Amino acid sequence: MVHYVTVATCALNQWALDFEGNYDRITQSIRQAKQQGARLRIGPELEIPGYGCYDHFHESDTVLHSWQVLGKLLQDRSLDGILIDTGMPVLHRNTRYNCRVVILSGQIVLIRPKMYLANDGNYREMRWFSPWTKKAQVEDYVLPRFIARIVEQKTVPFGDALIGTEDSCIGIELCEELFTPASPHIDMSLAGAEIIVNSSGSHHELRKLKRRVDLITEATLKCGGIYLYSNQRGCDGDRVYYDGAAMVLANGAMLAMGSQFALADVEVIVATADLSAVRAFRAAISSRSMQSAHPSVPAYPRIDVAFSLSPDFDQLDPRVKPTLPLQSIRYLAPEEEISLGPACWLWDYLRRSRQGGFFLPLSGGIDSCSTALIVYSMCRLVVDACNRGDKQVIADVRRCCGHTASESKGDWMPSTPQELAGRLFHTCYMGTENSSAETRKRAKDLAQSIGSYHVDLDMDAVVAAIVALFALVTGGRAPRYAVHGGSNAENLALQNIQARLRMLLAYLFAALLPWVRGRTGSLLVLGSANVDESLRGYFTKYDCSSADLNPIGSISKADLRRFVAYARDSMQLPELSAFLEAMPSAELVPFTAEYAQSDEVEMGMSYDELSEFGRLRKIEKCGPYSMFVKLLHVWSHRRLGSAEIAEKVKRFFFFYSINRHKMTTITPAYHAETYSPDDNRFDMRQFLYNSSWAWQFAAIDRAVQQMESKEQEHE
Repeated sequence: MVHYVTVATCALNQWALDFEGNYDRITQSIRQAKQQGARLRIGPELEIPGYGCYDHFHESDTVLHSWQVLGKLLQDRSLDGILIDTGMPVLHRNTRYNCRVVILSGQIVLIRPKMYLANDGNYREMRWFSPWTKKAQVEDYVLPRFIARIVEQKTVPFGDALIGTEDSCIGIELCEELFTPASPHIDMSLAGAEIIVNSSGSHHELRKLKRRVDLITEATLKCGGIYLYSNQRGCDGDRVYYDGAAMVLANGAMLAMGSQFALADVEVIVATADLSAVRAFRAAISSRSMQSAHPSVPAYPRIDVAFSLSPDFDQLDPRVKPTLPLQSIRYLAPEEEISLGPACWLWDYLRRSRQGGFFLPLSGGIDSCSTALIVYSMCRLVVDACNRGDKQVIADVRRCCGHTASESKGDWMPSTPQELAGRLFHTCYMGTENSSAETRKRAKDLAQSIGSYHVDLDMDAVVAAIVALFALVTGGRAPRYAVHGGSNAENLALQNIQARLRMLLAYLFAALLPWVRGRTGSLLVLGSANVDESLRGYFTKYDCSSADLNPIGSISKADLRRFVAYARDSMQLPELSAFLEAMPSAELVPFTAEYAQSDEVEMGMSYDELSEFGRLRKIEKCGPYSMFVKLLHVWSHRRLGSAEIAEKVKRFFFFYSINRHKMTTITPAYHAETYSPDDNRFDMRQFLYNSSWAWQFAAIDRAVQQMESKEQEHE
C-alpha cells in the first residue's frame, strides 16, 4: 500500500525588518506550494521579521509587527487548505523566544519555541532569546487581543509538542537543534513523528554545505522518516550570506534540493514521499523498534488537527507520483563558491541600498582582480536572470542602472555582462612613480575584458603636494625612502601617504563619476584586503582597504588564487594568467637593481603560512605555545628545526598583536571562512596587547631548549 504526501519547503530572500516585503515573499511561497499540490509548507527561521534583526529583537515593535504580519496570513482565505509553518519572535510570560508558529486555515495550531540556541561564531541568539527548557511540555499561551479576534481563540498550545494529522505525525526542530548531539528529531522520531521539519537561518561558509547535508542524511538513515529543511537565502543586511539549499529527504535519500546561490527572491521545493515506505523502513529495524518502545522515550503532547496531508482520492490515482531520489549531489568547489556567494551578496546589497553601482581601485594585483571578477560574476548572474524573465531582477537592474532618455520606454535589459558592468562597475588604476607598467597594463586589460568603466590616473602630483606641505611646516625636512637613505619611519610614512590618498581619491571618484557620466546617485566603494593580510595587519589603516564593502575580506590568498585560475577558464579570460604569474607587491617604494618590494618578504612569512596560523589561532583555538607544538607535527614534512618554527610563531603573534587595532576599523566583509579575524561580530578579542608575550614566548623557548638538548644527547 502506498500513502503519498506532497510537501514543500522553500528558500526566501528575507530582509531584516522589511515586514511588507517579507510578507509578500512568504505568501508567494505558500501560493506556489499550493499550486504544486503541497499540503505542508515550511519557511526559514524567523522569516516574518527576518533572521538578522539582531538588537532590534529587543524592541517591542519587532514583536508587534510580527504579530501583525501573522494576522494578515491568518485572515487570507486564499492560504487555507495547507499546513503552514512560519517563524517569528514571541513573548511568553515576559520572556522572548525564537518560535515557529504553525497555522492552518485561519487557526493557530501550535507555537513551538526553540530549545537549543546558536550562540557561537556569528550567532548571538542568547543575547535576544531564551531557550525553551521544558522538553515534551506545553503551556497555554494567551494570544494578543487583536489576534484572538481574528482566530476566535483565546489561548493556544506553546511548547515542545508533536502535531497529529489524520494520516501522520509531524515533529519540529529549529536550525541549531539539528547540529546538537541530542537533536530533538531523535526522540520525536522514536515517539512516532514521521515528518520532521527544520527551519534554519544558516549562513554560507566555504565547504559548509556538505556537512549540513550529511547531518540530515544521517538523521533520516538512522531514524527513518521524511525531513524538510528550509533556509533563508541572500543578504538580509549584514556580513553573512544565507545560502539556501532547501531540501527534502526520505529514509536517507535526497528527493529534492534547491539551489545554494541564486538571485530569485523565492524558491519553492516540492516533493512527494510515501509514508508507507517510512513505516516499512522503521519497522524493519528491530533495534529502532526496541528503543521506540522503551519507557524513556518522552511522551510528547500531540496537537491533533482535522487535516490530512495525503489526498482524499484513491491512492492509486496516476496523477500522484512519488519523487524519485536524486542520483547524485554536486557540491561546489571553493573557487566556485567564491564566484557565486559574494556575487549574490553584492547584488542584494546594491539593489537594497539603492545605489548606482560600484567603484573599485584596481591595482593590477591578485586581490583587486578577485574583487573585480566577483562583480563581473554578479553581472553574469543578473543577465542570466533577466534572460530567464525574472521580473524582480529586471525591475532591480533597471532601477540600479537608471534610464537615459532613449530608454524611457522601460523595456531596456542588459544583453551581456559587459554591458551591465559598463553601467554599474567603475574601476580606477591609481598609479605613482613606483607603479610598474605591468600592473597598469594588467588592470587595463582586465577592465576592458569585463567591460567596466575604467579610469587610469597618476597621482604623483598629489603625493608631492602632501610631502611639500610637510616640508614647509617642518622647515624643509622632506622624508626619503629607505632605498634613498631614509629611516624606517620616513619609508613607512611615504608609503602610507600613497595608500591613504588612494582611499580619498576612491571616495571622490565614487561620488562624482556618476555625475560625470550624466547619471544620478553615487557608487559603493569596494575594498580588496584578503583575510591573511587582515590577520597579519599587512595593510595601511584607512587606505583603500577602507571601503563600504569587501567581498574577499574573509577569503585566504590561496583560495583567491584558485578562484582566479577557475575564472580564467570558466569565464574565458586568458589575461588572468598574468595576474597568477605576478609576484604580489604593494608597489609603494622605488624598485632598484638590488630591491624589489615583495609582500611575503616584507611580512616575513608566506601566505600559506599565514593561512595555517589563522586556522590554528581561530579554529583550533591555539595560543602561541599550543600553536608551536602543533606546528612541530604539521610542518614535519618541511624539515624545519624547532627553533625556526618557534621564531615563525613568535613573529606571527608579534605582528598580529601590534596590528590588531586595525581590525576595529576594517571594512565590512563577506563572511566566508571560519578563521576570519573580523573584530566586529565574529572574532571577539582585545585590540591592545602586550606584544612581548613574555610568558608565552618563554614557554616556547624552554620547549625548544629541551628538544635541542634531547637531539644533542641522541647525537
